Amino acid sequence: MPKGTNQKFKLYYLAKIMTEKTDDEHMITMPEIKAALETYGCTADRKSLYDDLEALRVLGIDVIGEKVGRNFYYHVGGKQFEIAELKLLVDAIQSSKFITEKKSRELIKKLTGMASKYEAAQLNRQVVVQGRVKTMNESIYYFVDDVHRAIAENKQISFEYMKWNEQKKMVRRKDGSYVVSPWALTWDDENYYLIAYDEEADRIKHFRVDKLKSIQVLDAERTGKDKFKEFNLAKYAKMSFGMFSGDPEKVKIAFDNEMAGVFIDRFGRDIFINPAKQKGWSEITVDVTMSDQFLGWIFALGPKVKIVGPKTVVDRFKAEIKEMNKLYG
Repeated sequence: MPKGTNQKFKLYYLAKIMTEKTDDEHMITMPEIKAALETYGCTADRKSLYDDLEALRVLGIDVIGEKVGRNFYYHVGGKQFEIAELKLLVDAIQSSKFITEKKSRELIKKLTGMASKYEAAQLNRQVVVQGRVKTMNESIYYFVDDVHRAIAENKQISFEYMKWNEQKKMVRRKDGSYVVSPWALTWDDENYYLIAYDEEADRIKHFRVDKLKSIQVLDAERTGKDKFKEFNLAKYAKMSFGMFSGDPEKVKIAFDNEMAGVFIDRFGRDIFINPAKQKGWSEITVDVTMSDQFLGWIFALGPKVKIVGPKTVVDRFKAEIKEMNKLYG
């Protein structure tokens, strides 16, 4: 049998054929494998293909052969990602606001390359990126890498922290740069946050990564190790509504028993729920970061939820409602 023009790439093309054209639901025969190889300029007889398929197994590709009726079929099983896992990753990328539309499409394309053409078709059918709220900051991936490097090297970082103005332009929050000691990165409310120690303020702060600009890894070593050692990241995220800053406060909340699921979803199953004085109602006491966002969340839950204490929080909530009434006449 004369050799094809791309014979030296035969094993590569065979791997490509098997991973792209087969999966647990789709199999091909030996003649179909030979025909597919010929489209790439490769020829093969049955014996050499047996050897090549065995070589793929040695390389870690799970080539499975099985007899169905009178024919023998081959497919790749045990892929690096199951289709359900790939769908989960695609959903995560699509819903992530900090990943730009362009980068979302690039990442999803790479994921579909890890599936067979049949599985890729399923993934492409669920891709809806356009129209979603996405960051415009294409540099975010490099910023994340810089933060990880600073953490690994135990270094401080400096950056400018930006915000939107009424002209829809990004402007500095303050003149000059922030200098902090990065200790962690966390995901909350569809955004990526840097958790860092601010030595000047002597406290842990958080910053949205897509609002950072001009990051530099400094020579100075990080500070605030003891502060961060006492810091509970999960509790911090649970307390902070939308990761907005504020003073920590223990707040007692009463609610209609129908609303219990809302509070369990927000604060976790380990909260203590006690009967309230009002029949059919319960109470909880939770640690929150006192902010307008927390009060707005309570307001949005409607008349089946009430802040019971402390008085300072109740008074602030009443004042906010009064201001809202003024605004709307």
